[in-house]
Amino acid sequence: MTMHPADFFRPANPRRLVLATLLCMGLAACSTTPPEPPVKLNVPAAFAEDRGWMPANPQDAAPRGAWWRVYNDPVLDQLEQQVAQANQSLQAALAAYDQATALTAVSRAQFYPTVGANAAASRSKSGTINASGQSNSQSVPSNIYSAGLTASWVPDLWGQVRQQVAASEASAQASAATLQSTQLSLQATLAQTYLQLRVTDAQIRLAGQTVAAYQKALQLTENRYRAGVVSAADVALARTQLLGAQVTYTDLGVTRAQQQHAIAVLVGVPPSQFNLMAVEMSPAVPEIPAGVPAQLLQRRPDLAAAERKVAQANAQIGVAQTAWFPSLTLSAQTGSRVSHLADLFSAPSLFWSLGPTLAVTLFDAGARSAQVASAEAGYRQTVATYRQTVLTAFQQAEDNLAAQRILTDEAALQRQTVQAAETSLRFAENQYKAGMVPYLNVITAQATASNAQNAELGLLGRRLTASVLLIQALGGGWGGDTAPALGSAPVRSE
Repeated sequence: MTMHPADFFRPANPRRLVLATLLCMGLAACSTTPPEPPVKLNVPAAFAEDRGWMPANPQDAAPRGAWWRVYNDPVLDQLEQQVAQANQSLQAALAAYDQATALTAVSRAQFYPTVGANAAASRSKSGTINASGQSNSQSVPSNIYSAGLTASWVPDLWGQVRQQVAASEASAQASAATLQSTQLSLQATLAQTYLQLRVTDAQIRLAGQTVAAYQKALQLTENRYRAGVVSAADVALARTQLLGAQVTYTDLGVTRAQQQHAIAVLVGVPPSQFNLMAVEMSPAVPEIPAGVPAQLLQRRPDLAAAERKVAQANAQIGVAQTAWFPSLTLSAQTGSRVSHLADLFSAPSLFWSLGPTLAVTLFDAGARSAQVASAEAGYRQTVATYRQTVLTAFQQAEDNLAAQRILTDEAALQRQTVQAAETSLRFAENQYKAGMVPYLNVITAQATASNAQNAELGLLGRRLTASVLLIQALGGGWGGDTAPALGSAPVRSE
């Protein structure tokens, strides 16, 4: 029988092959869908601690990203920019985001066929062995050359690839949100540390002023002792008080050095190569619009990350469920196999194959059921984690709203306390100079005034920390920004 050249590439029984393929493709209508509805949250209408706070109403002058500018400190502004560019924890989070986006591309690639090529060459010789163990082969070595193309495709009949892509995209979006959350956390940590360093600078200035005042008091007491007005006990008390103030002044240097080292690490610089000069001005506590709880869910990137992880776990249930359905693989192969290299692509040496493969698991000792159960349990876990993250976010906002409100009232009272202590100290010093009271009264008044002033600076530090934490709890902005979309990322450092 003579074969027409066109018949060489025509598959045998094409009608059956096409019908079988169409039947399998038609089963795509049975593809799985995400099994769980979106998670619903009970969001309160207002914060419980928002008394005295104005609602969020961003104006052109309001911060919309560089939130630290509310502190009006150019040094802090410069340091925050260095964190975004050089912090290694942020770079690690950025690499994790890049990895997640790459895995999304891997998942999408499963929609398309896989095509490969192969080539081989071999040389062989066959023969027999006689009774004496000697070879009596008279054959000559032969060469075999082959080359071909292969292609395979697994149609996404049950939506497994679609669910994997959905899970990968949700994971990438969660990674992007985690990246933003990491950046916000590092920015807030830097702001807290820097502002506390400036408070420490103010405490050092106060301690220096206290040492100077006590030195004058000691000199006055010594002069009065030489004049025979006071006893040696007063001199000893004055010297003891001066030494105690000098100890406090010296000890504050340890606190400032540690704060400066922490800032250096945050901005990616060795502490030995980093220095912040002291400034004369103390930072001021800014006014922060609190907004409403619903905006909190839009602004905070950690909440966005937790919500995207729920979507990822939901898609994984669909992936696990597709294991119950058969898989269809469409494969094709063509090539040539000859004994002489010059004949490799001649028509008589060509071969081909084409056909579908349908496979289904009949027994797996409950493995698929366990995988589905595991995916469902993972989903419930992420939902619970998401709800807990939201509750924690509300707690953080409420805590710092309360701290801001209460500490503001406390600061006003402390200011009055400082004024009263300073007035009492002036009276005690004047009475002592007039010989009306012993030096112990002056020491007591000085200690009271010094403690009141230090307490006022401590309150300033607590208010500044609470303001940073409130900004962080509110998502780091006032613009109502939503979660970062897939593909968004901070500035990279090269």
